[in-house]
Amino acid sequence: MTLSRFSPAYLNPHNKSLLSSKIDTGLRILQDCTLCPRNCGINRRDGEKGFCKAGYLPKVASYSPHFGEERPLVGHHGSGTIFMTHCNLGCCFCQNYSISHGSEGREISFKRLAELMLDLQRRGCHNINFVSPTHYVPQILAALPAAIEGGLSVPLVYNTGGYDSVETLKLLYGVVDIYMPDFKFGQSAAAKEYADAPDYSDSAKRAFKEMHRQVGDLILDEEGIATKGLLVRHLVLPKGLSGTREVMRFLASEISRNTYVNIMDQYYPCGDIPPQSPLRRRITQEEYAQAVKIAEEEGINRLDKRERLRLIWI
Repeated sequence: MTLSRFSPAYLNPHNKSLLSSKIDTGLRILQDCTLCPRNCGINRRDGEKGFCKAGYLPKVASYSPHFGEERPLVGHHGSGTIFMTHCNLGCCFCQNYSISHGSEGREISFKRLAELMLDLQRRGCHNINFVSPTHYVPQILAALPAAIEGGLSVPLVYNTGGYDSVETLKLLYGVVDIYMPDFKFGQSAAAKEYADAPDYSDSAKRAFKEMHRQVGDLILDEEGIATKGLLVRHLVLPKGLSGTREVMRFLASEISRNTYVNIMDQYYPCGDIPPQSPLRRRITQEEYAQAVKIAEEEGINRLDKRERLRLIWI
């Protein structure tokens, strides 16, 4: 599908008129934080910190044009990624462990966050891609008016681990153009063992339904660049621990067979993995091929076709 003369959702006059109310609601939530399914209930505006360890001000690890994302996001000039520090999911094998667990980064003002968005747009990035944004939704909303005033006009990407609250996602309706969640675990046992989130699968399913309700299937412009919609990632883990069959069946039967899915092969052991865990090795070529086959068997017909540029180790 294509869409001409695209304008991001946040520039729609109706959505702009609602932004102030969304900001107020989001900042109030921080006083008794229930932004994600963990529902810590702490006062982040008063300096308290819950599971994710995030405070009141947004904390950013890095920002830059990124050329390693999916082709519809990268286009010709890259995806404007802003890596947010901390994470509300906290997988023990996180591929960005120093950021999610190690608190790498520095706190910045809402105004500075707006400046980062505008700088990435000036560099030609096709979108602003917030990586691990769940625990900073109010702060992102609060930074947006200054970015809009400065001329921001590219799509916003919500790049999440999938452990999101429907109530929080509703604050993003009319703000986010592209949702890019990773459906990490199809079964509760693996989610409990590796992320201490036994409710992950059920929460993710509710979140994915809300995301798709807001933006629908992924839409590309005439040059194949994403402008709006849902793009799902699924990181293949050793020994099928990511529950690929359950994930793909859900997407095909309860979201859309036309869901754009990137089945990712780049898992490698890092973080804080127990010594005897099956996660202490990379996936094999056979495991990756099996995951792709499962997706096709379950009816997913829109798989990301990026060339895989590295070897998969046994």
